[in-house]
Amino acid sequence: MNCTSCKQGTLIEGLLEDCITVNTCNHCHGHWILIENYVKGKQQSPDLQNLNLKNTAETYFDVDDSKTALLCPISGRIMQKFRITHDSAHRLDYSASVGGVWLDSGEWEYLKAEGLAGSLNTILTNHWQKSVREDQARATFDELYRSKFGGESYNKIQEVRQWLEQHPCEDELKAFLMAQDPYSAER
Repeated sequence: MNCTSCKQGTLIEGLLEDCITVNTCNHCHGHWILIENYVKGKQQSPDLQNLNLKNTAETYFDVDDSKTALLCPISGRIMQKFRITHDSAHRLDYSASVGGVWLDSGEWEYLKAEGLAGSLNTILTNHWQKSVREDQARATFDELYRSKFGGESYNKIQEVRQWLEQHPCEDELKAFLMAQDPYSAER
């Protein structure tokens, strides 16, 4: 098979983490992994479960990320791009037609450093992707509110909000705050 990313190399069969059958490009060093091989490797190697532990040490390594759409090296169809986390620009390329994922050079190491290498198949689920979108929306609103209110005011209103949510008279307190004149029968 020819490399789907660099288009210069050939995909050579080998092992990743000594248990996952992959095809690695001999030019750009990206990996083509069939999810069934990944799951089989995970089942056969208890060490792979340890790859879900996030590396807390600051590590820097080069990670390539293909920006354009890639074609599945088996079917020739366009692969979907899946976000890894809301705060990461890296995306995994997934071929639903054959159940394979393309990892650009350095992405496996990135997944290991983030504690996600043992969850590769989970990242490709609708549930994970929905969670990434929700986290991204939350981060966007957080940035917007912080910018609009200022850091100190935003932190204070978050404290008040948390206190309100835990108070047994939450609804009445909100009504009191929202009323033009809380001491009048009129709103």
